[in-house]
Amino acid sequence: MSKRKNFDIIIIGGGMIGASMACAIAKLPLNIAIIEAFPFRSNNQPSYDARSIALAYGSKRIFESLNLWSSLKKDATPIEHIHVSNKGQFGVTRINARDEHQDALGYVVENRILGNTLLAEIDKHKNIELICPAKLESIDTALTNTSSVNSSKKVTSIVINQDGKQRELSARLIIGADGGNSKVRELLSIESTIKDYQQTAIISNITPGKPHRNTAYERFTQQGPIAILPMSDKRCSLVLTVNAERTDEVLSMNDATFLAYLEDRFGYRTGGFIKTSQRFSYPLNLMTIKDHYKHRAVIIGNAAHTIHPIAGQGFNLGIRDVSSLAEVITDALHNNQDIGEIKVLKEYQQQRKKDQQKVALITDSLSNVFSNEFYPLAKARSKGLLLADLLPGAKHLLAKEAMGLSGKLPKLSRGLPL
Repeated sequence: MSKRKNFDIIIIGGGMIGASMACAIAKLPLNIAIIEAFPFRSNNQPSYDARSIALAYGSKRIFESLNLWSSLKKDATPIEHIHVSNKGQFGVTRINARDEHQDALGYVVENRILGNTLLAEIDKHKNIELICPAKLESIDTALTNTSSVNSSKKVTSIVINQDGKQRELSARLIIGADGGNSKVRELLSIESTIKDYQQTAIISNITPGKPHRNTAYERFTQQGPIAILPMSDKRCSLVLTVNAERTDEVLSMNDATFLAYLEDRFGYRTGGFIKTSQRFSYPLNLMTIKDHYKHRAVIIGNAAHTIHPIAGQGFNLGIRDVSSLAEVITDALHNNQDIGEIKVLKEYQQQRKKDQQKVALITDSLSNVFSNEFYPLAKARSKGLLLADLLPGAKHLLAKEAMGLSGKLPKLSRGLPL
């Protein structure tokens, strides 16, 4: 094994959340490493199949605060309207950006665009080292000292496998941003609670028969919700929920059969659908944790929580994790605190727990309520949608939630620098 290399912070996972985390703390006086299992690739060629992320307005503020929005804006499709309906029932809720005195409620950005923007920003900072492809093998939870970092600061060491060889690294703080199947969470023995929805999300891009007019649709059906988000080039991003036992059937449909199936479930409000891209799928579950940290390590994003995509809040919840943790680390440095000590990590957990629990409860409740066809409940849902559309106060609260602007917000989420 090679000689141990020391950092202040090691981020495990170089996806959207891990890369955003690195960008958020890049200007701090810290040496940072990003460990990523797959090679970083830059694909600048446009593709109809390109997958995308829905950014709430609050997430846009975070990227503005990081001076990244100017690079994203030209390729971001604004969501100006949200249309929520329940198939087979009356009652619709419509949310408009102009009613909230904003240009957009959110934006849709292709993964490729966001990834390239984050990577370009990381490349500007000499204090960030990309180590990839490399995989985490172990975390030493016994706290030790090293004079190479700071003789008065304790560190945690990890072992990674790079090019078939083991390397030892150490840091004052390990940040696990390695997704739902987090190796960091596993190695730290952080317990999680998982609820299997017995559903699958089918992801695709589609072209509607009518212009989307920057409208996002959330359509509740007996088989599960359907989300359609506006994209560039007349496309829309589709998240189609199906019962788990039908996953292979829906994935194997030819394009014409799939579009007919989608039209049957969604209806013809968009003028039907005339084109679809390659389809992807992932199982749906709710995963929550009690503790966000252990042994100079903290987990964020999908490593700490996965939710139903019913309201498109998964990435937005994770980027708010980034915003809070970056602020906590910055404050710790300003106060001459050890960035990996329990007091600092506990502060992060306290800041994020309420938001994470609230979003998990909302998405889980929506999934349960709108998948139940019990007649009195179906009628109550319809009345609820109608009332939400008619009552300005209720609609404003829904809009704030959808925009990621409810509750106590960290600085980056308020558009403020750290």
